[in-house]
Amino acid sequence: MSTQPAAADAQPETDTTQEIGPPVRTGEPVWAGDVEELARLRAEVADLNARLDTRHRRASTIHTLRRVTAAVLIAITAFALVAGVVGVWSARTALNTDRWVATIAPLPQDPQVAAAVADYATNQVFSAIDVQQRVANVLPAQAAFVAGPIAGQLHDAVEKTVYNVLQSAQFQRIWVELNRRAHDRAVAILNGESNVVVARDDRVEIDLLPLINQVLRALSAQLPTMFGKQINLPDLSSGAIPDNLRTRVQDSLGVTLPANFAQFTVYDSGQLKAVQRAVSTAKRDLVLFVVATVALFGLALLISPGRRRTLLQLGLWLVVAAVAVGAVIRAVKDQILGEIPAGLYRDGAAAAITTVFSQLRVRGDQIIWIGAILAAVMYLIGPGRGPTWLRHQGARGARAVGRWTRTGGRAVVTHGPGFTARHLDALRVGGLVVAVALALILSSWTALLVIVVALAAYEVGVTLVARSVATAEPETPVDEATTPGPA
Repeated sequence: MSTQPAAADAQPETDTTQEIGPPVRTGEPVWAGDVEELARLRAEVADLNARLDTRHRRASTIHTLRRVTAAVLIAITAFALVAGVVGVWSARTALNTDRWVATIAPLPQDPQVAAAVADYATNQVFSAIDVQQRVANVLPAQAAFVAGPIAGQLHDAVEKTVYNVLQSAQFQRIWVELNRRAHDRAVAILNGESNVVVARDDRVEIDLLPLINQVLRALSAQLPTMFGKQINLPDLSSGAIPDNLRTRVQDSLGVTLPANFAQFTVYDSGQLKAVQRAVSTAKRDLVLFVVATVALFGLALLISPGRRRTLLQLGLWLVVAAVAVGAVIRAVKDQILGEIPAGLYRDGAAAAITTVFSQLRVRGDQIIWIGAILAAVMYLIGPGRGPTWLRHQGARGARAVGRWTRTGGRAVVTHGPGFTARHLDALRVGGLVVAVALALILSSWTALLVIVVALAAYEVGVTLVARSVATAEPETPVDEATTPGPA
């Protein structure tokens, strides 16, 4: 039995308790320096990951903050834009005499306004000339009791006369001149530039004495015995209103008119000074407000991380703002009308306010449409599943329409002239029938002229197309073999 040396059997031992990190090759010892380097690298990676997480969280926070700030700014911009439109409309309409006169010029033609003004003017006429007393003076003492019923019948006749005067073209010129004067004076007061006494006790009034003058002239021609004498009043049909009109009316009627005769108040109870301050502030701040609105819109786009989304929000907010401001205006209108007694006068005032605010209502509808279209466009160009599907379907539809159009165009070019030649009489009669139907529906002279020109062009066109086909067709050749010869 042989023995091997003990040194030969000894193998190098590895301390497995020192193995940290990735496995090392068998037989290679792990030194303490390597362990420290690996630990340092791991700590550095952990630090970098922590910094990266912090940076991501910070970027996410900033991104969210920008989105929220842009959304708030764009909402404020939408309301400011709508308010700016109202301000510009007010400045251009309420403070510009020409635009104001053009706005209220149609009021006498409105049946509700005319009825209210006719009732008011009739009451003023009856209070000025005391119709019932005049009727009683010409009746015997035994018939004095019928003075009231007769005056009532005269009231209806006078009111009808006033209504006809309001609807006449002659009064339209008076109405325009009357409101031009009143508006010039009112604007002068609001701007603090008037030295004329047109505001008494903080009141601005509209004077309807020119209307009363024309009514009295008409009544003098229709009912000469109503006044007991021939009255001589100026004719205002040309629109020229004399400054001494009140004196001339008093002299003709032989009465002294009350100080507020045929006048109704526009501003009262200290409202004039408040309106003056509001006008002064609006004129000073309107331009700055518009510029600030534009700057706010630019700032919102600059801050926004997604401009398409911000523009979509602007469109939606424009719709909301226009509806909200419209509701506020309607509430103010209802509050004003609530202070007027229900009935004829309230209906007339409501019709007048509707006419005055008609252009602003058009602007509000335009803002709603612009906002809706802007929001729809920004949505459709977005990356979402819905917009992508809609764009795909739209492209398919456009390609299909293009194919159908090309096919139809080729068919018209190929077969259209022949069809026209074969059915020329039917096409001519059909064009005439359509023209007659349109002439019956559209009764204006301009529409009739357009229809006649279009009908003439249509008839000439189909005739030329049919003749071109007839000219292009070759003559049928004669077959000599079948032509009978001489016997």
